[in-house]
Amino acid sequence: MAQAGVDEVGRGCWYGPVFAAAVILPASAHAPLASAGLTDSKALTARRRAQLVPQITEAAERWSLGQASAAEIDRFGIRQATEWAMIRALQRLGSAPELVLVDGVLPLRAWRGPQRTVVRGDSLHLEIAAASVLAKQCRDALIQRLAQRHPGYGLERHAGYGTAVHRQALLRLGPTPLHRRTFLRKLLGP
Repeated sequence: MAQAGVDEVGRGCWYGPVFAAAVILPASAHAPLASAGLTDSKALTARRRAQLVPQITEAAERWSLGQASAAEIDRFGIRQATEWAMIRALQRLGSAPELVLVDGVLPLRAWRGPQRTVVRGDSLHLEIAAASVLAKQCRDALIQRLAQRHPGYGLERHAGYGTAVHRQALLRLGPTPLHRRTFLRKLLGP
């Protein structure tokens, strides 16, 4: 059965898009990826994630990315934007998988095919773990590039999350067009 794991990254950030990845792994890829240490991206170092990316993309039957912009997050809310990022990743797989394994507790309301939510799915299913790693590495790479366009915020260090460094930069410089204004209301006001 072709099942796709889907996961997101960047949901709690103050800056940039929310990313998602969808991955379908053939049965033959499970043992090699498990022995390579594939698990939830948050449990891996950046170096280890970078090493796993080519292994995942070479082993995967299919994989794809999706994202939703900071403007979409501000206009429609983080839950809707996260769903759109996941749906976009799934649609880019080419054909619908027989089952979608969604990390977390919230189902994809707009997905019409079979799906199952899995709490801590990135630790339980290699498809979700692979999606977690790809989404994290691709989003982090984008934020590194954007840090050059928006210097002074420390994006290269915190990837857009709400750190003390990021807070101080926002108070000093104000938000960029890629900041999530709705996430900054308490910090900067309406």
